[in-house]
Amino acid sequence: MKILTYDSTLRDGEQCEGITLSLEDKLRIVERLDALGVDFIEGGFPASNPKDIAFFQRVQTLPLRHARIAAFGSTCKKGVAAEEDQGLADLVASGAPVVTIVGKTWDAQVTRALQTTLEENLRMIRDSVAFLKHCGLQVVFDAEHYFDGYAANAAYALACVRAASEAGADSVDLCETNGGALPFQVEEVVRATAAAVPGQQLGIHCHNDSGCAVANALAAVRAGAVQVQGTVNGFGERVGNTDLLTVIADLELKMGMTCVGKDNLRQLTSVAQFVAESCNMALPSHHPYTGASAFAHKGGLHASAIARFPEAYEHASPESVGNNARMLVSELAGKASLMAKARGLGIDLTLHLDKVQDILDDIKQREASGYSYEVADGSLALLLQRHLGAYRPHFTLESFRVIVDDHEDTGALAKDAMSEATIKIHVGDQRFVATGEGAGPVGALDNALRMAIVAFYPQVADMELVDYKVRILDENVGTDAITRVVVTTSDGSGSWGTVGVSENIIEASWNAIVDSIEYGLMKMGE
Repeated sequence: MKILTYDSTLRDGEQCEGITLSLEDKLRIVERLDALGVDFIEGGFPASNPKDIAFFQRVQTLPLRHARIAAFGSTCKKGVAAEEDQGLADLVASGAPVVTIVGKTWDAQVTRALQTTLEENLRMIRDSVAFLKHCGLQVVFDAEHYFDGYAANAAYALACVRAASEAGADSVDLCETNGGALPFQVEEVVRATAAAVPGQQLGIHCHNDSGCAVANALAAVRAGAVQVQGTVNGFGERVGNTDLLTVIADLELKMGMTCVGKDNLRQLTSVAQFVAESCNMALPSHHPYTGASAFAHKGGLHASAIARFPEAYEHASPESVGNNARMLVSELAGKASLMAKARGLGIDLTLHLDKVQDILDDIKQREASGYSYEVADGSLALLLQRHLGAYRPHFTLESFRVIVDDHEDTGALAKDAMSEATIKIHVGDQRFVATGEGAGPVGALDNALRMAIVAFYPQVADMELVDYKVRILDENVGTDAITRVVVTTSDGSGSWGTVGVSENIIEASWNAIVDSIEYGLMKMGE
């Protein structure tokens, strides 16, 4: 059975705190969602602002292969004929082939928010849908606050749905606007509504305030809904909307429905990452299906079982959604975890079985001291090389010194501090002294190190420190606490993490930076 997908990332998703999309961002997201096979993409409010006006003009020039663009608005205003309503005129003028209009279905909202009569609201719904259909458009009616309205006055909520249906709405999408309903409630109401308007296509639009948006969408499909609205990664106002990608995966892999098809389903993880990056938001690592930790295995028993029977701890194939299984190495790890992780780093520990237990013991001791290798593949690879006697340092440190120079000429809020780092380093039998500057001590050290070795290893010019995280361990000991620093480095074609630990934050940072450069050079086969 085909379930239609309706994406609202560009409208509802952009209402998420912290998200602002440029016109180019919106157009690129449209292209990715179209390639994924999403059926409808809601672009926003036509004529509400210059960006959305430009969007509806530009999107018509995109060679979309599958998706249809929807413009969003509301029913005509009270006391205004549909053909004279400016908002409806803007929808028609947008050029979008699909229009979605929202209307009230909760009697209290009609009388208190719209401050009009229940009958006038029905007229607004009926006339707006009929007018847009007369203009040759595909019409989706969003029944706002439908589940609250049904609970308060089922007869009136159903009357609103009938008004839209009888006026010719192609789909009536029931909106769980407050996000407070539970799956069994949604299923019951959708089933009753489907029975009341036989033959009418129904859809579902949920918010995640009670943590049930995905479950509510699936319950609605069970009850007869054939169109699901949502946003990529669940981005949206308050705590977000239905995560459309999770729903797609659940419908395809768990419920035997068709949304985008098995081949396109493999794009799910890359689409989630692309949209998150476009929104300047982090994709949570524990996100279902598409998160970095969705198929990560840390416990030794789990990893051992995965090697023989993946289905034991993987409810779906990672490859089916474009993700990967990962083995995490920590104090919880067993030999199977370590060997699988080493294999992923290009190191075959089956040739060194006598070393495996010693490596495990070392990792556990280090993690007890504050190290963490879950996000530090680079440091882990170097540690393995050291145990196997294969590590050959590309340079050795004699000493380093960091000076922070701040002129208090603009008060306590001054941001003019500069750092200078001087390092003395040996490459082979040659000694170098280099000085680097930066806004902070870590940047200064990084610059100084690169200056000292770039003549020997020009590849370091392609390496860039792209992320830096500090974690204070054992906070109760104050300034004597152990500090863990994790840095992420990229060479343009990939990235890797490294870790350093010390009571001194600068030393911890230096150790992480050294590992990042050493691992990068090792990767390049230097």
